[in-house]
Amino acid sequence: MEGQNQNMKILCLHGFRTSGKFLQKQISKWDPSLFLHHFQMDFPDGLFSAQGKSDIEGIFPPPYFEWFQFNKEFTEYTNLEECISHLCQYITHNGPFHGLLGFSQGATLGALLLGYKAQGKVLKEHPPFKMFVSISGSKFREPSICEVAYKDKINVKSVHFIGAKDWLKLPSEDLATAFHDPLIIRHPQGHTVPRLDEVSIEQLRKWIANILFDNKDCISKGEEHDEQETMKVDTPNIIDDDNNNHQINALEIATTEEEIPKEMQNKIIINNNNQINASEFAGKEHKEVIQDKSINTQIGASQDAL
Repeated sequence: MEGQNQNMKILCLHGFRTSGKFLQKQISKWDPSLFLHHFQMDFPDGLFSAQGKSDIEGIFPPPYFEWFQFNKEFTEYTNLEECISHLCQYITHNGPFHGLLGFSQGATLGALLLGYKAQGKVLKEHPPFKMFVSISGSKFREPSICEVAYKDKINVKSVHFIGAKDWLKLPSEDLATAFHDPLIIRHPQGHTVPRLDEVSIEQLRKWIANILFDNKDCISKGEEHDEQETMKVDTPNIIDDDNNNHQINALEIATTEEEIPKEMQNKIIINNNNQINASEFAGKEHKEVIQDKSINTQIGASQDAL
């Protein structure tokens, strides 16, 4: 379906005591051909007004928001259930969304939603999410939450940006272990949406290309299935001779060759069965195996400037 990739929607969740507009500003440092040219990016504000000083005061204008509140050890949370309910309603009314992107508190919250959905706790009627972008995210620490949200590996394609100087480096690595086959992109910066070097851009571009291709493939298969069902209803047993030995197969009539997206021409390998090998197209992504590490870093409000 022409232009369908442009209709893929990503819900973008900002960091603690900032705003949707600030996250939009942070993301704008990335090449627009990575996300903005392919997705509709939705940047809502947090449910609650900031209940304390924001680290971006004097850097970016107010108002500032937060999604929920927490203690210094990040083991007790206030208004978290209300926040989750609010986001589920927002997703239901403004979606469907194909993916989530989050920075710091927003990434932590996004991963929680994905884990809860995987366990059937929230968003039961919403289509499966296809992607997750975590920038300086972390896990919740309260045991009753962890036992549900991170019970199994979350089977959503994810990319995790982890900064060498980020005070949430270890928690970010731990969050990556909650996902199946995560892509890790490391950078030398701190707690911020990083500027990307050429290697990181290429890694991210291939990761996004895989998602766009998978979405295109699902659309093509869906349209083909619809055509097949239509043929079955409208033209059952089109030809049936006296011996009942010569029936036209409606599946053969309905099946059409899938269109190859322009951006993938000359890059996609097609085998003898007309199946596209996505791994050959995407290339071998540089991924790192992250081992579970204890979290000794407290989660607070600090974050680097633009």
